[in-house]
Amino acid sequence: MKKLFLIAFAAVISAPAAWAQTSYISDNLFTYMHSGPSAQYRIIGSVDAGTKVTLVQTNKKSGYTEVVDQRGRKGWVESKYVTKTEGMITRMPRLEKELVQVKAKLASFNEKADKEQEGLVRSLESRNAQIAEMETNYKKVSDQLLSAQTEVRELRARIDTQKEDLLLRYFMYGGGVAGLGLLFGLLLPHIIPRRKKSPNGWA
Repeated sequence: MKKLFLIAFAAVISAPAAWAQTSYISDNLFTYMHSGPSAQYRIIGSVDAGTKVTLVQTNKKSGYTEVVDQRGRKGWVESKYVTKTEGMITRMPRLEKELVQVKAKLASFNEKADKEQEGLVRSLESRNAQIAEMETNYKKVSDQLLSAQTEVRELRARIDTQKEDLLLRYFMYGGGVAGLGLLFGLLLPHIIPRRKKSPNGWA
């Protein structure tokens, strides 16, 4: 009974998988392909690292997996050298192609960024020139305004001085006229002789 159980167990673990699966031979090595599920079977060839193979079945007891390579050869290799991860040999061409595409996109992006930066620099220089011109014009206007304010103050000072001079002249003229009138009033009786009074009245 025990012997029958072992035979049934071996049959189960050596049974082929329900469908073939795509696998790869591990990188950095090559492995021999045997005609049976162990190293004691005849070597029928070798499989390079990274080679794409089709997994047929796995014998867990012996640690070997049956595969079919791209040349159509069918044989057994050690299971530890079979992986689901794509090898560098097959990935490298695609990665190089993707790298070329990325570099092209990066170059296009850099060119576009350089053009945009150049446009921004020109725009900034133009704005700076406009600001400098506005500052210059503002300084000129400020200087003109300051000069005008100074001139207005000087004119106001002149007007005030002229008013004072005019008032002083009016006062002097008025005083002179009043003095002359007084002097004339005092001198007039002495200049014009009085008429002598006759017995009959004024002569």
